[in-house]
Amino acid sequence: MAEIRLTNVTKKFGATIAVDRVSFVVQDKEFLVLVGPSGCGKTTTLRMIAGLEDVTEGEIYIGGRKVNDIPPKDRDIAMVFQNYALYPHMSVYKNLAFGLKQRKFPRKQIDLRVKEVARMLGIEALIARKPKELSGGQRQRVAMGRAIVRKPRVFLFDEPLSNLDAKLRVQMRGELAKLHDRLETTIVYVTHDQVEAMTMADRIVVMDRGKTMQIGRPMEVYNNPKNIFVAGFIGSPAMNFLDVRLGAEDGRPLVFGESVKLLVPEKFQDRLLKAKGRDLILGVRPEYIYDKALKGGFPGGETIRVSAEVVEPIGSQIIVLVSAGNTHLTACLDPQTSAQPRKTMELLVDTNRMHFFDRDTGEAY
Repeated sequence: MAEIRLTNVTKKFGATIAVDRVSFVVQDKEFLVLVGPSGCGKTTTLRMIAGLEDVTEGEIYIGGRKVNDIPPKDRDIAMVFQNYALYPHMSVYKNLAFGLKQRKFPRKQIDLRVKEVARMLGIEALIARKPKELSGGQRQRVAMGRAIVRKPRVFLFDEPLSNLDAKLRVQMRGELAKLHDRLETTIVYVTHDQVEAMTMADRIVVMDRGKTMQIGRPMEVYNNPKNIFVAGFIGSPAMNFLDVRLGAEDGRPLVFGESVKLLVPEKFQDRLLKAKGRDLILGVRPEYIYDKALKGGFPGGETIRVSAEVVEPIGSQIIVLVSAGNTHLTACLDPQTSAQPRKTMELLVDTNRMHFFDRDTGEAY
C-alpha cells in the first residue's frame, strides 16, 4: 500500500508561512493533483512529501509509516522535476540506469528494466543519445523513465510539462494518464495549470496562500466551488463575478446589480434566505451565457441587453467580452453568433447555473 497522509503540515521559512496546516490523504494508486497559482505552497508541499524540505509542524505518512525524519532515498518515492534534471554527459541508457546502479542492482536486471521502460515510453531508438540531442518532449520521457525504472511506490511530479509547447503538453497529458493506469502506483502531481488538473486527476487539491481551499473530484469542484477563489481559479475562461443584492419584485426573489436584474430560481431560495438584503457576489460561467438570437428561450434563461466590446473567434466557439453599463462579462458563444464589436445584442443567462458568494467571507451559499 502507498497511501500518503498529511496531517496539519506546516512549513515556515523564517517568519513566512509557506504551507499552513495542510491536511489531506492520497489513496493508494490515486492520481492526486495539487493546483494553484504561483507561490500558493503546492511545490513546497510536494518537496516535504519527498523529504527535500523539512516539516516545521505536522506529520507525513507514506504507506502507514511516519516519514518526517526519514531521508528521501529511504521513502521509496521517485520525483520528476520541471527542468528534467538529466545528467548531460550521460547517454539516455545511462541516465535511465543510474539509480539502479547506485542501488547495486545486477547488470542483467538493470538492462532488462531499462529496455522495458524505453519500450513503454517509445524512446528505444534514443538510448545512445545524450540529453542535448533530444527534444523537450523526449527529455521529459527520459526523466519519467528514470523514475519509472526504479518501480517506486509513489511518483511525485513537479510541473513536468510546463516547458513543453501547447500541442506536446496535450499529448503528454494523455500519456501520463495512460501511464498511471498501466503502473497502478500513487501519483502526486503539482501544476499551476487548471486544465492539466481537470483532465488528469482523480481528485484535485486547490491551494492558495499556503492553505487548502477545496479538495474533490475535478467536476465536483468545478460545479460546486466552496468559495470565490476556487470558483475564479477553476474554469477557462474564468467565471464572471457581479456585485448584487438579493431582493424581490412582485413577490418574486431576484438579484439586482447596477445594470443587471435576474430572477432567482426556486432551487436557490432556501439557501439564500439569510442573505436577503445583503451584498452578494453572483458568479456565472461564460459557457452558461448564450446568444438569445441563436438559443431562443428556455426555463431559467434570463435576458440581459449588452454591448459587445471584443469578439475573439477561436474555432469551436467565440469568446465575447460585453458590457452593460459598468458591468463587464465574458461569454463563450456559438460560432454562428452575429456578435460584432460596438453593437448591442441580447444574451441569455442560465440562472439555474448561477453561484452565490458572501461578499465579506467569499464563502459560497
